Amino acid sequence: MTSRIRSLTSPSGPDSPAPSRRTVVKAAAATAVLGAPLAAALPARAAEAPAFLHGVASGDPLPDGILLWTRVTPTDAATPGSGLGPDVEVGWTVATDKAFTTVVAQGSTTATAASDHTVKADIRGLKPATDYWFRFSSGSADSPAARTRTAPAHDASVAGMRFGVVSCANWEAGYFSAYRHLAARGDLDAWLHLGDYIYEYGTGEYATRDTVVRPHAPTHEIVTLADYRTRHGRYKTDPDLQALHAVAPVIAIWDDHEFANDAWSGGAENHTEGAEGTWSARQAAAKQAYFEWMPVRPAVEGTTYRRLRFGRLADLSLLDLRSYRSQQVKAGNGTVDDPDRTLTGRAQLDWLKAGLRSSDTSWRLVGNSVMIAPFAIGSLSAELLKPLAELLGLPKEGLALNTDQWDGYTDDRRELLAHLRDNAIRNTVFLTGDIHMAWANDVPYNAGTYPLSASAATEFVVTSVTSDNLDDLVKVPEGTVSALASPVIRAANRHVHWVDTDRHGYGVLDLTAERAQMDYYVLSDRTTTNATASWARSYRTRSGTQKVERTYDPV
Repeated sequence: MTSRIRSLTSPSGPDSPAPSRRTVVKAAAATAVLGAPLAAALPARAAEAPAFLHGVASGDPLPDGILLWTRVTPTDAATPGSGLGPDVEVGWTVATDKAFTTVVAQGSTTATAASDHTVKADIRGLKPATDYWFRFSSGSADSPAARTRTAPAHDASVAGMRFGVVSCANWEAGYFSAYRHLAARGDLDAWLHLGDYIYEYGTGEYATRDTVVRPHAPTHEIVTLADYRTRHGRYKTDPDLQALHAVAPVIAIWDDHEFANDAWSGGAENHTEGAEGTWSARQAAAKQAYFEWMPVRPAVEGTTYRRLRFGRLADLSLLDLRSYRSQQVKAGNGTVDDPDRTLTGRAQLDWLKAGLRSSDTSWRLVGNSVMIAPFAIGSLSAELLKPLAELLGLPKEGLALNTDQWDGYTDDRRELLAHLRDNAIRNTVFLTGDIHMAWANDVPYNAGTYPLSASAATEFVVTSVTSDNLDDLVKVPEGTVSALASPVIRAANRHVHWVDTDRHGYGVLDLTAERAQMDYYVLSDRTTTNATASWARSYRTRSGTQKVERTYDPV
């Protein structure tokens, strides 16, 4: 891919660091949402004319730059994963206003079938903490215009920032209303996707209460590069997802379903070596499609672990907990406290520890795809224990912890939490997805002696956008399971302040120097396109406390 970039601004000055790795007017956000492209509703276009059917997106904001993304369809036959279609020139324009009267950067590149006709442009020379508008063009076609925002300057004093937080969006299980409601807020600096942006299953293999709300493409389980590209392409036609990508930059990490269920470095629970090819080939295909279709900068060795900074308010360490991990403990293949087993890999854990120790920001955020707080099941009844085991992927013989989470890799967790204690590192907040439930947790240094053990950090876990939670597996009315399971879980896990096992939704993280607050929102019905959203609960951690407390109003 060749590209030509022309910046029409000067660098933002000495306060803008070398590339390292608020508030928007409501009217602008609403306009972006209403103008989001609906692929299914697009008017008939001239045959063989380029089109932007998959929206536009931005991601990984820096003080002086942003990563822009789109996918162009040069001909009707050039569908995602097809490998068809000619090379086509794609231009981009960045401006300070939606009317594009003040253009600050322009450039172009050639989109080819080799990259599935996806396009990325890493724009630099922008001003910190500034709203920008961008669009793409090819031939006579223009993409929708979208808003993005750069990060604050490296040493800027920042009063506050606000992030949407989501995880686990299974296409077949429902509609992505959570994305629509986040997009309509108009107050997000960025949004975090903590993994399972796509799911790999075939149609009907992992739906909702045994019902397919809308079928996947392709309909079979995705294994090849063409399969992963096609699945990413299907997701990017969703109007609510397009709407959110059009109003704020995303900061994303992957979890297992971007590959296959319960993935580890050498395989996955949902991968059959030989019958489904080699794991190395499948993993490479999944990673290639991910970086083609997501506005994410590849980091170390083509993984998603990297670090972003937001002035002196916060830095955000983003983890890759699939590429280096040892196989999950199952009957006969080891113990969870084996020091030779790892979740992070040595290099990533050292990188995380060094970043936490050297941080000079008010908050140290960690984008974390699986729960770090310890979780003991407790005395759940058999009728609840079985679906919980299914949801968490627990061994059938009844091992009472989730070995896919940090609970299955206790030596890594012990080393990390000891590092926080020994270096007096405060205000570390883990932001987590994966488990299809909402949690507000302290993270004790020693799970065995808690509550006598002090808390090393705090953790906010968001529920799923659509993927099944406990009430769905039991097939009972929403709230039924949570009323029974939540008190039992909290009694067995005194560091857990709240758990909601039943509802779907999203979080909004609001940061000031004094506190980090997570507002939890829930959806009325994931199976309808017009689902409403309502505030459920809020929890915060105040600076210096390393403890979660309830607060009774959203920000």
